[in-house]
Amino acid sequence: GLNSVFDPKKRPWIDAEGASTDAIKKQIDQCPSGALTYYMNAEGPKESSSDGSKTRVQVTPNGPLLVHGEIVLEGKDGNKQEHSKTTALCRCGYSGNKPFCDGSHNKQGFKD
Repeated sequence: GLNSVFDPKKRPWIDAEGASTDAIKKQIDQCPSGALTYYMNAEGPKESSSDGSKTRVQVTPNGPLLVHGEIVLEGKDGNKQEHSKTTALCRCGYSGNKPFCDGSHNKQGFKD
């Protein structure tokens, strides 16, 4: 959704000027994989809070690993991203947005 902002065929693929802040936030909140996050500049990134709840990893049939809860994902370049909802991680190897799932498993017929 929100093609005026998100276009994976372009580089950079996000144009934050393509829609209102509220529209962008609403679209990101609907991101099923958790690959998209945001924070308001005046507030800065969210601090992780330990409320005692456990992070859960779910293996979906013929699909991604769903990580439910707070995680810090550290890339091979050392950059860290915090995710606090559900994060879908690729397990088929076909995603064009690794380590996140982009639904490529459906096109490739991944079964596991």
